Amino acid sequence: MYAYQQQKTANRLHVVPDRKRASNVVIKHSKKKSNPVKDLFRMLVVFSFLAAFMYFVSRTSQGRLINNVFFQRAIPINTGEPANMAVKKWSKPVAADMYAIANPVTNYLSNDMFKNRLLLTPTIQKTHSEVTTMYHTNEMSGLKSQLEGLMAQYPMIKPAIYVWEYENGKFVDINGDSLYSAASIIKLPVLIRLFKSIEAKQMTIYDDMLLTDYYQSPGSGNLQYAQTGRKYSLDQLAKTMIQDSDNTSTNMIMAKLGGMDDINAGLRDWGISKTYVRTWLPDLTGTNKTTAKDMAKLLYNLDNPGFLNINSREYIIDYMSHVKNNRLIAAGLGDGALFVHKTGDIGTMLGDAGIVYAQNGKKYIVVILANRPHNAPQGKDFIVKASSLIYKAIVGG
Repeated sequence: MYAYQQQKTANRLHVVPDRKRASNVVIKHSKKKSNPVKDLFRMLVVFSFLAAFMYFVSRTSQGRLINNVFFQRAIPINTGEPANMAVKKWSKPVAADMYAIANPVTNYLSNDMFKNRLLLTPTIQKTHSEVTTMYHTNEMSGLKSQLEGLMAQYPMIKPAIYVWEYENGKFVDINGDSLYSAASIIKLPVLIRLFKSIEAKQMTIYDDMLLTDYYQSPGSGNLQYAQTGRKYSLDQLAKTMIQDSDNTSTNMIMAKLGGMDDINAGLRDWGISKTYVRTWLPDLTGTNKTTAKDMAKLLYNLDNPGFLNINSREYIIDYMSHVKNNRLIAAGLGDGALFVHKTGDIGTMLGDAGIVYAQNGKKYIVVILANRPHNAPQGKDFIVKASSLIYKAIVGG
């Protein structure tokens, strides 16, 4: 019995130390408990440091740049003038186009536009375009040499000239595919798009629109001064757009059609590859673009019955036959010539595009776009003299 008790006691003594050692091991490897108060204090210190750093940065020129680029805010600047003479001045916000930064090639490789944003989209191969291309035979080398000689006399003028005569398909092409600011010549595709929509029964020429101050635009035309609240028919607006080159009526028609995107969609459908609209008129910075060859192609298709019906053509020819600005190509034509055309002028670009009908039956398309120093009179002189050379070479006299 005594031996049994000793063994039991020994077993108990043997087990207890093992438990203590195990307990000690657990305690040794357990994680130390965090202190919430100390953690909160550390966070406050970090945030305070960051706030102080951001305040310091915002007071520097780098901070103004960051605010301008990302938040588009005007920032007051120190003019350095005496306190009693200081005038509060504001730095202009920097316009950062993040889309353009992310898509650096879109501005010059774009082939489409949506909501005033240039896009690079997959090209859809159409079986045919709605317009046809002029047939070309021989270039009129003699006339081209004369025009190049005239260009040498006006080195400050950088023109694009495209001429095509109906009888034999002869032509002159000087920078015909180069992009130029369209100015008010862009109103020609707007006019054609209007009549294409009328032919599709989306509207009629007798539909009217209410003139509001929302549409009134500076620049050419008198509707900018007209009393608001009056209704104008699409016929009246189209006539004013072409004959007076009125910007207000142009914007009203574009809005009726669905905006700039609709004009651009029409141009692509027609097979006009380079012309596009990016800005409501007036487009004083010249962001709406075209080429001399594009405009010539549109003019050629005014006679295409597969493109425009006879009713649309009669309206368009009537409007374009009564353009009030006859100081450019028209001024270089011979007596009795009829000119169906549209002019454009934004100061740095002066242009004219139309079809000449001579008294002897000769008929030709002529487009002249001339980049020039702002409002330089040499631009007008060049166009008139170039028109005269072209008329004499094709019609004679």
